[in-house]
Amino acid sequence: MFPIGDDNPTRRTAYVTYGLIALNVVIFLYEMSLQGQTVVSARSNQTLGSGLDYFLRDWAVVPVQLTQSLSGGAISHLPGVTSEPPELLTLVSSQFLHGGFMHLAGNMLFLWIFGNNVEDKLGHVKYLIFYLGCGILAGLTQWFFSMGSAIPSLGASGAIAGVMGAYILRFPKVSVNTFIPPLFVLPIPAFVYLGIWFVQQAFSSFASIGPTTHTGMEEGGVAYWAHAGGFVFGALLGVMFGLLKDREFDQTYR
Repeated sequence: MFPIGDDNPTRRTAYVTYGLIALNVVIFLYEMSLQGQTVVSARSNQTLGSGLDYFLRDWAVVPVQLTQSLSGGAISHLPGVTSEPPELLTLVSSQFLHGGFMHLAGNMLFLWIFGNNVEDKLGHVKYLIFYLGCGILAGLTQWFFSMGSAIPSLGASGAIAGVMGAYILRFPKVSVNTFIPPLFVLPIPAFVYLGIWFVQQAFSSFASIGPTTHTGMEEGGVAYWAHAGGFVFGALLGVMFGLLKDREFDQTYR
């Protein structure tokens, strides 16, 4: 089941949320333009790999490289690469990368539904700081449990999980219109829908603990620790950023 909307009007236009969606789409289109390109070694003139693979490994979080960077050691680069962006920067840049159309579409759907209301309460500037902060903390959570992985971790889902963690605190009783295949659409309270979602991510995170599963992005390409961590940090940061201010007045109308 997945959400298709919520019964939660806003009082201001969500410029930052819409801008984030647009930026994610533009960067994804650029990713697609790299699919047919190849990286060729300047020395041997041999093909090293696709341009998209190199781009994603440059700008996504590669846990083992972040570990090497934080420890002050030499970073293991891809063949033919002598330098890459600073590893700490990838905690931000990775939030705007996606591994496929469905990955992008799913993330943007959740951001569109839940982001505008959180932005409405925090304000544009605080919301942008909040969003990026959630993404960074989510990325660090995933890194903590997969420090030796060479598999890139990417996507906006950690930051969006933070938005969802804030949403469940501020709007627990708001109805989330949920599509249940094949034909049903049911209004489900946010605390039920988002609560179930978080429990699933947390369970999958703990189930992945083990010496053979520390692969950065877990089985199926889902960074469960980033989701669970982003959700928790989103709730905490939301409180710190004043998300619950005037909550009693707001609940009179919701």
